[in-house]
Amino acid sequence: MPKIKTKRSAAKRFTFTGTGKVKARHSTQRHMLSSKPKAAKRLHRKATYLAPGDAALVRLMMPYG
Repeated sequence: MPKIKTKRSAAKRFTFTGTGKVKARHSTQRHMLSSKPKAAKRLHRKATYLAPGDAALVRLMMPYG
């Protein structure tokens, strides 16, 4: 059987934790930060974990993760 290719766009955006969760960065942190609340900017600095339904889609894109 041939190997399955990994979606490179997903590999650059997501990582798997040791327990199998999918870790990602928050969105809305790139530009126009002056119009966003300070609390949102602070909380979006840290990573987040994807919901189970979204994580299942990422697992399909990254078969060897």
